[in-house]
Amino acid sequence: MLLATDLDGTFLAGDPENRQRLYQLIAAHPGITLVFVTGRGLEVVEPLLSDPAIPRPDYIISDVGATLVDGHNLQPVYPLQQEIEANWPGEWPVMRALEGFPGLERQEVPQQRRCSWFCEPEAVTDALVATIQSLGCDALFSAGMYLDCLPRGVNKGSSLKRLVEHVGVPFDDVLVAGDTLNDLSMYEQGFKGVCVGESEAGLLDATADRARVLHARLSGCGGILEAFGHFGFLGPLGVDSELPDLQVKGKSELVMVYHRLPYEEVMEQGKLIRRPPTSPNGIIPTLLSFFSTDQPGAWVAWSVHEPRSAVPFEVHTSVDKEHYPKLTAARVALSKHDVDVFYKRFSKEAFWPTLHTFWERAVFREDDWAVFLKVNRLFAERVAAEAAENAVVWIHDYNLWMVPAFLRPLRGDLTIAFFHHTYFPSADVFNVLPWRREIVGSLLQCDYVGFHIPRQAENFVDVVRGVAPVEVLETQSCAPRYRTYGCAVGLDNMTTRIKVHNRQIGLGAHPVGLDVERVRSLVNTRETQALMKTLREQLTGIRVVLSVERLDYTKGILAKLEAFEALLEAHPELVGKVTLITVCVPAAKEMTIYETLLQQIEQAVGRINGRFSQVGWAPVQFFYRAIPFKELIPYYLMADVMWITPLRDGLNLVAKEYVATQGLCEGRGVLVLSEFAGAAAELHGALLTNPHDPHDLRDTLYVGLTLGRAEREARIRELFSVVSHFDIRHWGEGFLTAVRDSRQRQEENEV
Repeated sequence: MLLATDLDGTFLAGDPENRQRLYQLIAAHPGITLVFVTGRGLEVVEPLLSDPAIPRPDYIISDVGATLVDGHNLQPVYPLQQEIEANWPGEWPVMRALEGFPGLERQEVPQQRRCSWFCEPEAVTDALVATIQSLGCDALFSAGMYLDCLPRGVNKGSSLKRLVEHVGVPFDDVLVAGDTLNDLSMYEQGFKGVCVGESEAGLLDATADRARVLHARLSGCGGILEAFGHFGFLGPLGVDSELPDLQVKGKSELVMVYHRLPYEEVMEQGKLIRRPPTSPNGIIPTLLSFFSTDQPGAWVAWSVHEPRSAVPFEVHTSVDKEHYPKLTAARVALSKHDVDVFYKRFSKEAFWPTLHTFWERAVFREDDWAVFLKVNRLFAERVAAEAAENAVVWIHDYNLWMVPAFLRPLRGDLTIAFFHHTYFPSADVFNVLPWRREIVGSLLQCDYVGFHIPRQAENFVDVVRGVAPVEVLETQSCAPRYRTYGCAVGLDNMTTRIKVHNRQIGLGAHPVGLDVERVRSLVNTRETQALMKTLREQLTGIRVVLSVERLDYTKGILAKLEAFEALLEAHPELVGKVTLITVCVPAAKEMTIYETLLQQIEQAVGRINGRFSQVGWAPVQFFYRAIPFKELIPYYLMADVMWITPLRDGLNLVAKEYVATQGLCEGRGVLVLSEFAGAAAELHGALLTNPHDPHDLRDTLYVGLTLGRAEREARIRELFSVVSHFDIRHWGEGFLTAVRDSRQRQEENEV
């Protein structure tokens, strides 16, 4: 069958459950050809195509019938579009011919092959109509206020009839749906039709004597579903027989969706062993803490499983029977190939560089995008099966961008929240992504989207503006929690609620905090004190500058080394007295994109040490290996300056780890932090530096090395007060509270 439907008041209207039911039916039934028939211009319809909750049409008839395009590629339907084009005199001849007629107000909306005005009925005079007809056009006046000048013989109904004949669908297999008198021409072509509930009286009167037109009881999509059953489009068993079973619900009130399992899987002596995670940042233990002992919960993550494996795959495993007896790990089975493409290649080669404003490094592959969609769909299906009625789903980071798009049509009852752990760039950067409309459309299916800092949330709003019309409902001041004009990522006001496609989405800034108590438990251990003693003996009389980063071009490691070299050149009195300890954590073995960078870093280290080394002193100590978190604590305690200079970073927890360690021990260390790191917006007390400016990078480090004791103590106290108050628990609780408040407000507005 072919469904030709108006949009406003029809296909985009009705009870939410009926909309979801109809959309699911269309998605599950490839035999339905969907046609949008609208008075809107094509440019205004395009934003709807980025909304994954709305089925994509096979064809679009817009501009009151003057534009016919393929819904998948937006290319004109030939020869139908050519025939209309040939009969259109052009916008400016029409405007010049009618400029002397009073009472016409041009509609400021995108228009093609038509001219539209607002006017009162008395403005549509015989002389006006005659002038339009002399141009070879028709005058269409509707709803008592809209006047359209269209190519002769063109309207919604005539264009739909031509399209149906072109596609070759029998007239009896066509259903037209509308709600205003502007849709009347569709019912005049001999098709079966439905006037959905709450249609204009004029349309109901005009179709009252048409036996093939149903006046439905339900509004919007509900009325279309009524017509499906009334006309028997889906066979004798009716609509319900064709609906897929997508309403099976689980028992979990909270579903965590993360790329990592809440335990580590390792092979020991040929056996799969599960053990607690060794992550130093505390995110996983914090997320686990939100699962109470008496409330069922699920943690959705992937686990590698080869299809040909002889070992059965366990979808559900326990996490911690003692502490979380009702928490289940719901595992998504991915092959090693899927993980390598989806995460280690595509995410890191396409999305990671773009998010961090290195778009020139990005590699976009359509076949990789297909794998990305496949993995996200699998995640969404697993979530839909685990979540209880009206459950909260918390999705984490860009690897799972498309989960909301697949999840919302499956489970419209869920509260979907998303937290973006990486940097979110401005529109001119993000829009480089070939799939930006799909990604933004997916995120707009969320009830709440959180970012580290206000600047990133505001960047998201700007990106959305380029995809769909946005109404800003609420804003709030960023001060005093965040820097406003004091750094590159500062902002004075941020948007906290928007409305897009008639859906409200809450936005918020939630910088991830640190597990301060975990740091406290490590500071006074015997191992820490022993390593501290060893380091003091090795570095007697030497001031220590510490750098801890993962190997990545976004971290600015090479620029930092060159700045340190410039510091020793500019201040020869520091030679022999200051050492830069650089800890560089290797990337995964499969990620070969960093090999050249590592070579450049090693060459720079060799050059600096070759130029300045003295007996018993090397200016740079370079460690290319992962160092366990507990072994980093002594380095944090020893460092006079923590030098963190990413070129772009979503937050940077290493800065907080250093501050916590120094603060707990009443230290006097100085944090020199890139103003392009998200943490710069909230860590008042840090010395900010511009890593893109070699002179500033060098000179700010020098300031950090020469600050007086009183100022160093004051700065670390201020920093520690921030880190200790806004800890990891505060982050998690604050985010979930904001999610629930946002959903409650949305429900109140819907009543």
